[in-house]
Amino acid sequence: MLTLRQLRYLQALARHAHFGRAAEECAVSQPALSMQIRELERLLGVELLERRQSGLALTEVGAEVARRAEHILSATRDLVDCARHSSRVLSGNLRLGVIPTLAPYVLPRVLPELHRRHPDVRLDLLETQTKALVTELSHGALDVILLALPIDKQDFETLALFDDSFLLAVPADDPIPERGRVTSRDVNARRLILLEEGHCLRDQALAYCGPGTGVDNALRATSLATILQMVASGYGVTLVPEVAVDVEVRDERIKLLRFVEPQPRRSIGLAWRRTSPRKADFLGLGSTVVEALKIEKPKKKYCPA
Repeated sequence: MLTLRQLRYLQALARHAHFGRAAEECAVSQPALSMQIRELERLLGVELLERRQSGLALTEVGAEVARRAEHILSATRDLVDCARHSSRVLSGNLRLGVIPTLAPYVLPRVLPELHRRHPDVRLDLLETQTKALVTELSHGALDVILLALPIDKQDFETLALFDDSFLLAVPADDPIPERGRVTSRDVNARRLILLEEGHCLRDQALAYCGPGTGVDNALRATSLATILQMVASGYGVTLVPEVAVDVEVRDERIKLLRFVEPQPRRSIGLAWRRTSPRKADFLGLGSTVVEALKIEKPKKKYCPA
């Protein structure tokens, strides 16, 4: 009889295209995983994998079986969640994903409040880029993700929590007056430094600044902290999310400027699978995030409201 274990092993092979890495993910030996996949092929009467010298690839029918297996495993996890979490809101395990341009600034304020309100919740955390979080949520490896909205996934439900404005960080000796308001033209007249590709913050900055933006592709980084050191040293300017200001902008060699209305901003919210039975948990998490942050203006003195 076909088993969920076999489907789980097939999913791991679909992700890694490698028996060793798939076995490591599933915490089994490679021969054990290989035997279960062969048994699954026997039960279905088809070949699911092409075994090549260069590696593995799913056959056409194998890809379809893997796609359907994803839905079956996701529904199974939702069934278990329905039984385990039906009595109390935010109890037991909660697998949360957060994008890197939120995690260092939001979590230090949210986690203590979450523990205070819901001491029985056990949090598993993954911090990575949006694309990876969406994939992990689709596969059922995460329960809910905190990220910038919108996301183009019809099988997800989302909840907007707050708006996060962008500020322009420039060297302190930049001629723009500290209490001035800037436009996208001011950005385009300067050397713009952004996070590397894959970060949604990069895409949001480019969307506001437009096609004439002078992005310096020779200067890229994986963290806001590194980019702001470049700004402080006079290499260029960057857009900073307001939620990150109090943590990242402490250098007097940097001044922050607000944009003219309508100010560029991103909408921050939660996303989860529509089939998940834990919507009450996610609404409770959203309420905790908003209460913990109480979205305040940055304390950085160069940033007039």
